[in-house]
Amino acid sequence: MKVIPYPHLNETLYHEQLDNGLHVFVLPKEGFQKTYATFTTKYGSVDNHFQVEGKEEVRVPDGIAHFLEHKMFEEPEGDIFASFASQGASANAFTSFDRTAYLFSSTDHILTNLKTLINFVQNPYFTDENVEKEKGIIGQEIKMYQDHPDWRSYYGLIESLYAKHPIHIDIAGTVESIAQITKETLYECYHTFYHPSNMSLFVVGGVNAEEVVAFVKENQAAKSFPAQGQIHRFAVEEPLEVREARRITNLPVSMPKCLFGLKEPAPGVSGKDLLVREVTTKLMLDILFSSSSDIYQALYDEQLITDNFGHDYNCSEDYAFSILGGDTKDPDQLVARIKEEVEKRREPGLDAVTFERSRKKKIGNFLRMMNSPEAIANEFTKYRFKSIDLFDILPVYESLTLEDVNKRFCEHFDWSRLAVSIVQSRGQS
Repeated sequence: MKVIPYPHLNETLYHEQLDNGLHVFVLPKEGFQKTYATFTTKYGSVDNHFQVEGKEEVRVPDGIAHFLEHKMFEEPEGDIFASFASQGASANAFTSFDRTAYLFSSTDHILTNLKTLINFVQNPYFTDENVEKEKGIIGQEIKMYQDHPDWRSYYGLIESLYAKHPIHIDIAGTVESIAQITKETLYECYHTFYHPSNMSLFVVGGVNAEEVVAFVKENQAAKSFPAQGQIHRFAVEEPLEVREARRITNLPVSMPKCLFGLKEPAPGVSGKDLLVREVTTKLMLDILFSSSSDIYQALYDEQLITDNFGHDYNCSEDYAFSILGGDTKDPDQLVARIKEEVEKRREPGLDAVTFERSRKKKIGNFLRMMNSPEAIANEFTKYRFKSIDLFDILPVYESLTLEDVNKRFCEHFDWSRLAVSIVQSRGQS
């Protein structure tokens, strides 16, 4: 077992790759009562066109990763959630663009819950009947989100930014796409992406690393998995320009919702280089738009934003975009004022005092996160599948300079790649 110390954080991570390819990570937290575990596969909504080495190329219906996540909780007998509850654990799962995670948190019966987690994820049960039943359930979920203003503004923006990359497709798919899903397609995706070599198990909390790893090794040794070839995911050539500069969705809302973002060329990097890009950009956005910034205060005083105004940056090897916005009485004026305030700062650049204050805040937020087993586990696996070590974030923040941030500031704000998504009541303007 590999022991990886992080003296700057006073943490030690334990890692072992099992014979079947599964990566097991354990982060003991002395004095913590809660333990949190995630069993995660590198398989998300964007993985709809792939080929396993030695097999034929495959295209699958949109939304199948999310559909598969739902179906994994189906068992011939009993209820997985009831099993976790009877063992004092709370369980859940989620699907994102690039991963699907199954998880539990508990203060007791850790190994028993770990066994339940691993076993149910490695024991799929799909039938023609339960697949058809699930289509109705997920179809209702899709329709419900069509009436959700925040979701429509968010996904409306992504759909406006991207024309071809599958990130613009709703994670749940559409009613029409999930209608194409069959038991056979689910099993094909399961056997492709749920092979141990494409998965990671991460356990954090009041546990003994040697005990956890030994338990998982014994569990996996009792199972047989066929050899898995390399998975090739087919990339698409995404245009540099946005798909749609402005989108308006009509829904009954008391105040319009406005999200806008800037699309960047695909970074084309992973690992440490991608992490530096993400951290630098997030720090730059925080300096400009956090609740303590001059821009935020000016827009708030003008009653153009409310306290739900926010910002974010999402990036992977093949996409990158920022998101800003929230509720506003005048979406067009808000966008115009943001442009004006950004351009006023472009030539002089961001100042050293504000840079240092935001950098220290980001460092403090990261250190605070280290007290949350849930946050550690979810962030670790998110970054791991991008070949990034979560614990490199702190030294990256510590090494950033004002020049680095100002360079990203000038690179990022290219208004020709701006898209705006507005949700408003019919008749609002």
